[in-house]
Amino acid sequence: MSDIRFDDRVAIVTGAGGGLGRCHALELARRGAKVVVNDLGGSLDGTGGNSEAAEAVVKEIEALGGEAIANGSSVSDEAGVKKMIDDTMAKWGRIDIIIANAGILRDKSFSKMTQGDIDLVLDVHLRGTFMPVHAAWNIMKEQNFGRIVVTTSSTGLYGNFGQANYGAAKLGVVGMMNTLKIEGAKNNIKINAVCPIAATRMTQGLMPDEVLAQLKPEYVTPGVMNLVKDDAPSGMILSAGAGAFSMARIVETEGVFVGQGEGLSAEAVAAKWDQITDVATTKPAFQSGGEHGQNIFAAVAAGMKG
Repeated sequence: MSDIRFDDRVAIVTGAGGGLGRCHALELARRGAKVVVNDLGGSLDGTGGNSEAAEAVVKEIEALGGEAIANGSSVSDEAGVKKMIDDTMAKWGRIDIIIANAGILRDKSFSKMTQGDIDLVLDVHLRGTFMPVHAAWNIMKEQNFGRIVVTTSSTGLYGNFGQANYGAAKLGVVGMMNTLKIEGAKNNIKINAVCPIAATRMTQGLMPDEVLAQLKPEYVTPGVMNLVKDDAPSGMILSAGAGAFSMARIVETEGVFVGQGEGLSAEAVAAKWDQITDVATTKPAFQSGGEHGQNIFAAVAAGMKG
């Protein structure tokens, strides 16, 4: 098996001043990439900020013999994102890889969550993923090359108490990915999602120390390298933690035609509920919204025949 290399590639990693982002940035540099280390340097709840953390990672990369620049822009600020993209292009003239990793937490039960808690988390996680990718999209199209990783979460995929804002944002980036895998295909732009389980400042206090000891951020990064390599997949959700990896998918049962007109009622749907929810008929994951529609119309056609 040949080594995975990123020679002559230029990568932007957001939230790379520590934790997962730092590990991703260092590994890309070890494998030959030129790296933009983005980090606002704010606290866990998104307040404050400076670029000292990003500059420290740049020094680590330079000590390895690599090339890197620091960027202290907020990923949710339009002017800041523009500066990040402009500085990258001025330095190296291309953008090949974006790993959108920046994040904060404002955990509260839904009844206690403020509008500010909702807005800030959506800004950093969802808008802060959308904006850098959008700003670099036409650059990647003109190059006919791009590799993008968004960072989702088990909270977005499956839920977690006290994280309605975070979960909404984290599933939102999956929705973005599902469309961009289609739009980017003709220009060799591939986009995937990583769903990490790692011991970072965002997970401190949530798990016992002996569990956190196995969840090193660097145990996630090898999977991410496979999501941004030349022959990467596209539209994949890779779960990663403690050296274990799996693929997550949104799937749907085959379904059943219930009826139309007077034959369709809430009671008629209830009568078919077991067939509607029969997991034994689960279909392979759809690759587009159109395939979802085809499944529905196939059930209609079958029902009309019967």
